[in-house]
Amino acid sequence: MLKDGFGRVHDDLRLSVTDRCNLRCAYCMPEDPVWFPRARMLTFEEILRVVAVLAAAGVRKVRLTGGEPLVRRDLPVLIRMLAEVPGVEDLSLTTNGVLLARHATALAEAGLRRVNVSLDTLRPDRFARLTGRMRLPEVLAGLTAAADAGLTPIKLNAVLLRGENDDEAEALVEMGRERGFEVRFIEVMPLDNHAAWDPSRVVSGAELRRRIGARWPLVPELPADPSAPASAYRFTDGRGRVGFIDSVTRPFCGDCSRLRLTSDGRVRVCLYDDREVDLREPLRTGADDETLLGLVRGALAGKGRGGALDLLQTRRPPVLGRTMHQIGG
Repeated sequence: MLKDGFGRVHDDLRLSVTDRCNLRCAYCMPEDPVWFPRARMLTFEEILRVVAVLAAAGVRKVRLTGGEPLVRRDLPVLIRMLAEVPGVEDLSLTTNGVLLARHATALAEAGLRRVNVSLDTLRPDRFARLTGRMRLPEVLAGLTAAADAGLTPIKLNAVLLRGENDDEAEALVEMGRERGFEVRFIEVMPLDNHAAWDPSRVVSGAELRRRIGARWPLVPELPADPSAPASAYRFTDGRGRVGFIDSVTRPFCGDCSRLRLTSDGRVRVCLYDDREVDLREPLRTGADDETLLGLVRGALAGKGRGGALDLLQTRRPPVLGRTMHQIGG
């Protein structure tokens, strides 16, 4: 098992396959992103080896992220490789949905089990303003294609910004209830790294629970996975669920089970901690599996109590060397 100094077991790998993205969401990346050179990116074979090493040590869940993972060429090939790794029980993907209609069938056939789709608004004008692109129709088509391909349950990840799109919470929930999607509201985190984060723009999960519960009564569910970041609630009328990831106002660091592997081969044990361990160079210079695993264990040994707890106290964004698109969700 992969444990840190606080006894937290890490069985969940967030695997970034690219830093590139076809949208420009302000809370995720800077206005003028600098991309990693392609030679710096891990190959599929290198990714497979790291996942196999970690799965042998207890990692059971692998979620592909980016950037936007679907811009990585031949991604179904990688998914097919990862789906065959012994020990990997849950293989999923987080996407902005723009390319999902094009790839949903191939992803499912390769062994992908489910998808989370980021969707912050149902209004085309707002979508263009928030993402820098006019791509809402493609995202909605992608949701349909994913459902048809069996990539379920589909979860919608929505980040609401006060004064920007916070009036759409009910509309997003209504769409989710009608189509069988679970909407999960994520409090905006300071990961854009250009000092734009303002705690007054955070729409808290508590506020949203009150609003949504006033229209559709809710009952809390006991978590199937105690380390899951979302607090799930069931609609009392039986029409699905809604989730809340209170990453700023109610951090879940005490139950964190996540490791992150960046697309350029660095292990990161906390979103808010710039300390990283390089696996790319050892991979390319002949390191054996025990050496790779030892590097990961060393990273975990230095993991702190949780950067979100510090954020809760200071209300000031940390200065990080990477933005979210370079880390992976």
